[in-house]
Amino acid sequence: MREKTVAREIKYAGKIITVRVDKVELPDGKTASREVVEHPGAAAVLAVNKSGEAFFVRQFRKAVEKELLEIPAGKLEAGEDPRACAARELAEEVGMAANDLRLLAAFYTSPGFAAEKLYVYLATGLHPVASSAPEDEFLEPVRLPLAEAVRMARTGAIEDAKTLVALLLAADRGLAP
Repeated sequence: MREKTVAREIKYAGKIITVRVDKVELPDGKTASREVVEHPGAAAVLAVNKSGEAFFVRQFRKAVEKELLEIPAGKLEAGEDPRACAARELAEEVGMAANDLRLLAAFYTSPGFAAEKLYVYLATGLHPVASSAPEDEFLEPVRLPLAEAVRMARTGAIEDAKTLVALLLAADRGLAP
Protein backbone atom coordinates (compact mmCIF):
# COMPACT_ATOMS: atom_id res chain seq x y z
CA MET A 1 0.00 0.00 0.00
CA ARG A 2 3.03 2.34 0.13
CA GLU A 3 3.64 5.17 -2.28
CA LYS A 4 7.26 5.80 -3.26
CA THR A 5 8.25 9.46 -3.65
CA VAL A 6 10.11 9.93 -6.93
CA ALA A 7 10.22 13.76 -7.00
CA ARG A 8 9.46 16.62 -4.63
CA GLU A 9 8.91 20.32 -5.31
CA ILE A 10 8.47 22.99 -2.64
CA LYS A 11 5.76 25.40 -3.80
CA TYR A 12 5.66 27.67 -0.73
CA ALA A 13 7.68 27.99 2.47
CA GLY A 14 6.11 30.26 5.09
CA LYS A 15 6.42 31.01 8.79
CA ILE A 16 4.01 28.25 9.83
CA ILE A 17 3.63 25.88 6.87
CA THR A 18 5.44 24.59 3.83
CA VAL A 19 3.48 23.37 0.81
CA ARG A 20 5.03 20.77 -1.44
CA VAL A 21 3.99 18.60 -4.35
CA ASP A 22 5.30 15.05 -4.38
CA LYS A 23 5.32 12.88 -7.47
CA VAL A 24 4.71 9.33 -6.25
CA GLU A 25 4.82 5.86 -7.70
CA LEU A 26 1.69 3.95 -6.74
CA PRO A 27 1.66 0.25 -5.76
CA ASP A 28 0.43 -0.62 -9.29
CA GLY A 29 3.41 1.21 -10.89
CA LYS A 30 1.45 4.26 -12.08
CA THR A 31 2.38 7.75 -10.93
CA ALA A 32 0.33 10.46 -9.22
CA SER A 33 0.83 13.83 -7.55
CA ARG A 34 0.26 14.51 -3.86
CA GLU A 35 -0.11 18.01 -2.45
CA VAL A 36 1.21 18.09 1.12
CA VAL A 37 1.12 20.77 3.80
CA GLU A 38 4.04 20.39 6.20
CA HIS A 39 3.43 21.70 9.73
CA PRO A 40 5.67 21.31 12.81
CA GLY A 41 2.81 19.96 14.92
CA ALA A 42 0.89 21.47 17.80
CA ALA A 43 -0.27 20.91 21.35
CA ALA A 44 -3.60 21.74 22.95
CA VAL A 45 -4.86 21.54 26.50
CA LEU A 46 -8.24 20.95 28.11
CA ALA A 47 -7.82 22.63 31.49
CA VAL A 48 -10.37 21.78 34.18
CA ASN A 49 -10.40 23.36 37.63
CA LYS A 50 -11.60 21.70 40.84
CA SER A 51 -15.03 23.35 40.39
CA GLY A 52 -15.49 21.48 37.12
CA GLU A 53 -15.00 24.51 34.88
CA ALA A 54 -13.01 24.24 31.66
CA PHE A 55 -10.94 27.05 30.13
CA PHE A 56 -11.34 28.08 26.50
CA VAL A 57 -10.47 30.96 24.20
CA ARG A 58 -12.76 32.60 21.69
CA GLN A 59 -10.92 33.91 18.65
CA PHE A 60 -11.51 34.90 15.06
CA ARG A 61 -10.18 32.32 12.61
CA LYS A 62 -9.50 33.82 9.20
CA ALA A 63 -9.55 30.48 7.38
CA VAL A 64 -13.25 30.01 8.23
CA GLU A 65 -14.13 33.72 8.62
CA LYS A 66 -15.71 33.33 12.05
CA GLU A 67 -15.09 33.25 15.77
CA LEU A 68 -14.58 29.81 17.27
CA LEU A 69 -14.52 28.56 20.84
CA GLU A 70 -11.38 26.48 21.34
CA ILE A 71 -9.18 24.99 24.01
CA PRO A 72 -5.80 26.73 24.36
CA ALA A 73 -3.37 25.50 21.71
CA GLY A 74 -0.36 26.44 19.66
CA LYS A 75 2.29 25.17 17.30
CA LEU A 76 5.38 23.39 18.48
CA GLU A 77 8.58 25.39 18.29
CA ALA A 78 11.63 23.64 16.79
CA GLY A 79 12.62 20.78 19.10
CA GLU A 80 9.93 21.64 21.66
CA ASP A 81 8.36 18.84 23.70
CA PRO A 82 4.57 18.75 23.13
CA ARG A 83 3.90 18.71 26.90
CA ALA A 84 6.00 21.85 27.36
CA CYS A 85 4.13 23.48 24.46
CA ALA A 86 0.78 22.66 26.08
CA ALA A 87 1.94 24.18 29.39
CA ARG A 88 3.22 27.30 27.60
CA GLU A 89 -0.03 27.79 25.69
CA LEU A 90 -2.11 27.31 28.84
CA ALA A 91 -0.16 30.08 30.56
CA GLU A 92 -0.11 32.42 27.55
CA GLU A 93 -3.75 32.10 26.56
CA VAL A 94 -5.66 31.74 29.83
CA GLY A 95 -3.13 32.57 32.54
CA MET A 96 -3.08 29.16 34.21
CA ALA A 97 -0.53 26.51 35.09
CA ALA A 98 -1.24 22.88 35.98
CA ASN A 99 0.13 20.57 38.64
CA ASP A 100 -0.89 17.62 36.45
CA LEU A 101 -0.73 17.52 32.65
CA ARG A 102 -1.70 14.19 31.06
CA LEU A 103 -1.82 13.21 27.40
CA LEU A 104 -5.39 12.49 26.26
CA ALA A 105 -4.61 11.80 22.59
CA ALA A 106 -2.16 12.37 19.76
CA PHE A 107 -3.51 12.37 16.22
CA TYR A 108 -3.02 13.65 12.68
CA THR A 109 -5.38 16.55 12.03
CA SER A 110 -6.03 15.93 8.33
CA PRO A 111 -3.64 13.30 6.89
CA GLY A 112 -5.18 13.44 3.43
CA PHE A 113 -3.14 16.59 2.78
CA ALA A 114 -1.40 17.71 5.99
CA ALA A 115 1.43 16.26 8.07
CA GLU A 116 0.41 18.07 11.28
CA LYS A 117 0.29 15.94 14.44
CA LEU A 118 -1.65 17.34 17.38
CA TYR A 119 -1.11 16.39 21.03
CA VAL A 120 -4.07 17.00 23.35
CA TYR A 121 -3.52 17.15 27.11
CA LEU A 122 -5.78 17.26 30.17
CA ALA A 123 -4.64 19.80 32.78
CA THR A 124 -5.75 19.65 36.41
CA GLY A 125 -4.50 21.12 39.67
CA LEU A 126 -4.71 24.59 38.16
CA HIS A 127 -3.31 27.79 39.58
CA PRO A 128 -3.06 31.28 38.09
CA VAL A 129 0.10 32.63 36.43
CA ALA A 130 0.85 35.72 34.38
CA SER A 131 -0.51 35.47 30.84
CA SER A 132 1.12 36.97 27.77
CA ALA A 133 -0.58 36.12 24.49
CA PRO A 134 1.51 36.98 21.41
CA GLU A 135 0.90 40.46 19.99
CA ASP A 136 -0.82 39.16 16.85
CA GLU A 137 -3.33 36.99 18.75
CA PHE A 138 -6.57 38.52 20.01
CA LEU A 139 -8.17 36.07 22.41
CA GLU A 140 -11.12 36.23 24.75
CA PRO A 141 -10.68 33.78 27.65
CA VAL A 142 -13.90 31.88 28.41
CA ARG A 143 -14.69 29.64 31.38
CA LEU A 144 -17.56 27.14 31.15
CA PRO A 145 -18.77 24.20 33.22
CA LEU A 146 -17.22 21.13 31.60
CA ALA A 147 -20.64 19.46 31.36
CA GLU A 148 -22.00 22.46 29.43
CA ALA A 149 -19.01 22.44 27.06
CA VAL A 150 -19.53 18.72 26.38
CA ARG A 151 -23.20 19.42 25.57
CA MET A 152 -22.07 22.18 23.21
CA ALA A 153 -19.72 19.72 21.51
CA ARG A 154 -22.48 17.18 21.08
CA THR A 155 -24.94 19.71 19.62
CA GLY A 156 -22.56 21.33 17.12
CA ALA A 157 -22.10 24.61 19.00
CA ILE A 158 -18.37 23.86 19.15
CA GLU A 159 -16.86 23.34 15.69
CA ASP A 160 -13.12 23.14 16.34
CA ALA A 161 -11.80 19.58 15.90
CA LYS A 162 -9.17 19.58 18.66
CA THR A 163 -11.73 20.95 21.12
CA LEU A 164 -14.29 18.34 20.09
CA VAL A 165 -11.74 15.53 20.51
CA ALA A 166 -10.69 16.79 23.94
CA LEU A 167 -14.24 17.28 25.23
CA LEU A 168 -15.57 13.97 23.93
CA LEU A 169 -12.58 12.06 25.28
CA ALA A 170 -13.06 13.76 28.66
CA ALA A 171 -16.71 12.71 28.64
CA ASP A 172 -15.79 9.18 27.55
CA ARG A 173 -13.39 8.92 30.49
CA GLY A 174 -16.06 9.98 32.98
CA LEU A 175 -14.78 13.52 33.58
CA ALA A 176 -18.09 15.03 32.40
CA PRO A 177 -21.60 13.71 31.75
